[in-house]
Amino acid sequence: MTRFAFCPALALIVISPVAMPQLSDAQTNRPVVVPERVHFGSADGKTTLTGYIFLPALQTGGRNPAVVMMHGRAGAYSTAAKGIYDAGTLSQRHQFWGRFWAAQGYLAVLVDGFGPRGYPQGFERFSYASRPGELDEVSVRPLDAYGALAYLRSRTDVIRDRIGLQGWSNGGSATLASMAPDAPGIVSHSPETGFRAALAFYPACGLKDHFATTGYRSYAPLRVFVGTADEEISPQVCRELLTRATGDVQIHFYEGATHDFDDPGRPRQNIPANVAARSDVVQQAQAFFASEVAANRKQ
Repeated sequence: MTRFAFCPALALIVISPVAMPQLSDAQTNRPVVVPERVHFGSADGKTTLTGYIFLPALQTGGRNPAVVMMHGRAGAYSTAAKGIYDAGTLSQRHQFWGRFWAAQGYLAVLVDGFGPRGYPQGFERFSYASRPGELDEVSVRPLDAYGALAYLRSRTDVIRDRIGLQGWSNGGSATLASMAPDAPGIVSHSPETGFRAALAFYPACGLKDHFATTGYRSYAPLRVFVGTADEEISPQVCRELLTRATGDVQIHFYEGATHDFDDPGRPRQNIPANVAARSDVVQQAQAFFASEVAANRKQ
């Protein structure tokens, strides 16, 4: 691990793909969790969202910390869904992370924000300029994240002020926007009233130039993970945005890793740098949320 810059707000880290064991899904996903399909309102006040709930593997009858998960531009479902959009056709990545968090004692909800708006299979690569405005990652998708937060806070099995946020790609961009003090969807932005902490995987950091003048700030701890060989987003744009960030923000760069480096499917895991990145990011995500979200849990 080589540090190549540091400032109080941000640690820039390059992690080389060496000697990291491949993560076994069979080891991390026991017992298998079948998600429950639920519906709740977006904070936009007009959209009913679909969510998939992964309940904690060990049911104690008490309250649990929770995680809101925001999918990327391809939507919540597998490319092989063939028109069937339900818990059985969620993508491998979303199933893995939902089950992973459940195994760690969290209640996790994957938010389908595209399906209810008529785009269940999401969008092709490099289609950014032609995507409809009702899916804007800066002004709209944060409203979905805060709708999911409100839903979780209403449940009797969730600790109201111990909820984290995780997003991938376009959902990672939405995560960045959601953690800004001026994010739509919530009146008071703090770790107690909003999200306790957040993880953003390979987000596009342009964010409609929303932070070009003011700079970016996160109201709660935020960790961002990007591969240096990402072919869909610009690692340099993320570097430029987040090196000027204020708040507890850190970005980790994985040398040679691509977009979707944590996808457990064979195409991505045939790339050695992605194998290393995936193994490391799972460990980092677990430790970060254990410290920032689940710590000092109140039943």
